[in-house]
Amino acid sequence: MNLPTPAIVAERGAQRMPRLALILFCAAYVLPGLFGREPWRNADLSAFGFMSSVASGHAPWWQPSIAGIHADGGPLPYWVGAVAIKALPMLEPALAARLPYGLILVLVLMLVWYSCFHLARTDAAQPVAFAFGGEAQGVDYARAMADGALLALIASLGLLQLGHETTPELLQLLASSLFLYGLAAAPFRLAKARWAVMLSLPVLAASGAPAVALACAVVGAVQCSKSSYAQVRELTLWILIAGMLAAISAWEFNAWAWRISMEAAPATLLDFLSLSAWFSWPAWPLALWTLWRWRAHWQHRHIFAPLSLALIAMLTSLLMDNSDRALLLGLPALAVLAAFALPTLKRGFAAAMDWFSVFFFSAGALFFWIYYLSMQLDWPKTPAANLRRLAEGFEPQFNALALAAALLASAAWVALVRWRTARNQHALWKSLVLPAGGVALCWLLAMTILLPFADYARSDKALIARLGRHLPPAINCLAAPDQSMATLAAIEFHGGWLVDAKRPLSESACDYAVQAAGAAVPANWVLVAHEQRPTDRKPTFKIWKRALP
Repeated sequence: MNLPTPAIVAERGAQRMPRLALILFCAAYVLPGLFGREPWRNADLSAFGFMSSVASGHAPWWQPSIAGIHADGGPLPYWVGAVAIKALPMLEPALAARLPYGLILVLVLMLVWYSCFHLARTDAAQPVAFAFGGEAQGVDYARAMADGALLALIASLGLLQLGHETTPELLQLLASSLFLYGLAAAPFRLAKARWAVMLSLPVLAASGAPAVALACAVVGAVQCSKSSYAQVRELTLWILIAGMLAAISAWEFNAWAWRISMEAAPATLLDFLSLSAWFSWPAWPLALWTLWRWRAHWQHRHIFAPLSLALIAMLTSLLMDNSDRALLLGLPALAVLAAFALPTLKRGFAAAMDWFSVFFFSAGALFFWIYYLSMQLDWPKTPAANLRRLAEGFEPQFNALALAAALLASAAWVALVRWRTARNQHALWKSLVLPAGGVALCWLLAMTILLPFADYARSDKALIARLGRHLPPAINCLAAPDQSMATLAAIEFHGGWLVDAKRPLSESACDYAVQAAGAAVPANWVLVAHEQRPTDRKPTFKIWKRALP
């Protein structure tokens, strides 16, 4: 027996978001952070280091490496950046490597929109028909729901930084979004669904997540085999084939690696809940509301498909010691689940989200502007003094284009708040406009008027300049044992030195060496200097010179 759905939507509630406004939302979210910055420390910098080493010929394409140390996982994500660097020699290598990943983020947003659109078109997801007509039409309802899913993804805090990096996880995110699209589009676009699942799972495995790919294959095949749609049942075989291709690609690309932590303590679970609470905000409370209101329909594909993929990502994150990068793969599915809460959302909860977004993001924007005024006008004095204390040697810079973009974004935020609070809007997606707009605003401000400070503090360019003051213009190589991959990437890219990181100092042929400040004093080496990053409070590196015999 088909139970009536909890979605009661009038025709005026199925208004789609104006396409220009939606495109501007996406542009304000994707473009900031692409231009005018260096690769940032840790995953972003180390991933770029692998791409740069392959593009420059310092490492083979089949085994990307930094200073002779091979990358974990598959090489596919590094090939994407390396090909862009080779194809765009007129651009800075960091910018060239970042451009295809900006396109990947755009594709993720598009796939989430189409995934929710197709899921909302299924019979079990349609709103209740009114006795005398006036209910939302199927396609209009699906478009409005898809707009809501896209806004929910943009509003997710966890995607903000990780979605703008050049890391393997972003390619994994694209693959997981493509697999979700394949499951969603099968009843209506079977050929496209086949291509989606056949491409997504091997890419997911070759990008460093083979276990997640196999889990998706098993869950997706079981779900499709029990579907009431004949087209969806036909997809089962293709998913199984894609799972086998994923296993083969992981084997060929050497992407298998043990990353599971066997610790299972209550504190670990609490840490995971804390991570999930902010990382997937505001999608997770809406997703929980969806599961409650649609609890009688949880076996239907519009609920079960995104729910299963979200649970796979959450379980993977928990097993990988609360990895936020593993949890990232569940954000598209959570955004789709969140969209199905919109037709059933209580007015009080929607109003609370609106006012929380207005106060929180307006306060954040005001915070950014105060710091910017302090840097440029030296008033008030305290914020600029705090920045100089946090990052020694930082000097503010003025950029007219960045200021103009920040002013336009702030004016758009004021107009958006006025539009949302001054009228009684009926569109389904209305409750997610302010959260998504606030996230886009704060990200744009951080990547325009505060970008000089963020770039100075988060990149290692200043550290390499400090190390270079103690090294002669020409050295045979620089030994750097036991350094992080990000530090090695910075030394190779910014410093241009040949780096030996595989051998201990006693076996290295280099004339100079860099070690952590707490490392043991090597024999037959003379200390040249202590150095540190601008954000460190005490020296963290030692520079050594080989003693003359």
